[in-house]
Amino acid sequence: MSIIDRYIVKKFLGTYFFMLGIIMMFATVFDISEKLSEFISNKAPISGIIFEYYVNFILYYGNLFSSMIIFLSVIWFTAKMAKDTEIVPILFSGKPVFRLYRPYLMAATVLMVLSLVLNHLIVPSANKKRLDFENQYYRNALVVEDYNAEYPGNLHVYFSNFVEFEDRAHNFIIQQFDEQHRIKYFLKARYAKNIPGTFQWTLEDYYEKSFEFPIGKIKYGHRKDTTFAFQMEEMAQRQNIAETMSYNELSKMIERESQKGSDLVPFYEIELHQRTSYPFATYILTLIGFSVSSQKRRGGVGMNVAIGLGFVFVYIFSMKIMAVSALNLGVPAKIAVWIPNALFGVVAVVLYRRAQR
Repeated sequence: MSIIDRYIVKKFLGTYFFMLGIIMMFATVFDISEKLSEFISNKAPISGIIFEYYVNFILYYGNLFSSMIIFLSVIWFTAKMAKDTEIVPILFSGKPVFRLYRPYLMAATVLMVLSLVLNHLIVPSANKKRLDFENQYYRNALVVEDYNAEYPGNLHVYFSNFVEFEDRAHNFIIQQFDEQHRIKYFLKARYAKNIPGTFQWTLEDYYEKSFEFPIGKIKYGHRKDTTFAFQMEEMAQRQNIAETMSYNELSKMIERESQKGSDLVPFYEIELHQRTSYPFATYILTLIGFSVSSQKRRGGVGMNVAIGLGFVFVYIFSMKIMAVSALNLGVPAKIAVWIPNALFGVVAVVLYRRAQR
């Protein structure tokens, strides 16, 4: 690397980590002000608050907003370089604009690879610790109501409600149909409890009927120990459970939930594809930030930052719109997640060409 390359890479990474530190410090302070009283009242250990919760909190949110922080960092230090007339001599040396952009690309690649590694390998494990701690010392008990799903083998499962501290489902119903969609088995229990980590269930006050030719069988009972091909932990779970899963685990859960016809499949697919699309947005936002702020403006650094914030808000807004489209309008999650990157990629190329003039 040349002296100019090292100078720009140092400014890029230095500004990024400085802004990341400032933003995470404020985020941590606001989160502490909201949750500290609950942590204290639930007797959460100090070491757990620091190392199990807030270390992982910073890892998750720092990585989540890294693309936006990169964009603002590029806007800030490039606009300052333009204001201090550091860019003009480089351009007037006869070298193309891409030569000036090259160190930006190098630094962006470092941060993009770091974000990919965090998203796929480190953050899911960190999220599991953070959310487990939050569930134990902050969140209300998990409640699931009117659960209804279809499992392989034309098996339909329903229960009216499940409360975490009770650890049992109420009004538990199983119906199985044949290939002609005629019912061949029915079971209803007042309560159903799954032994954690197993497929073993205990039913209380149950009614069971099999529709066998020529005469069906009916059975009543107070208690029954049996097994099913599903567990309560996959039926009663919070939406953010996807944040704790590795790529393979999340892919398997999507496949399993698709077989059940779950409404949460698009939500999980968005989580899966965003782990790759967000890091790649680093290149696009870096190019836009460079193109917008590499020229002097009358408003100085403030004007460049204002323009940059405008792009950030539009980008976030477009991501939210596409996420809603995937959840409610049936747009494939993989396409919905990458459309903002594609659109802003075109914007980045147009702005870059204008900057070359």
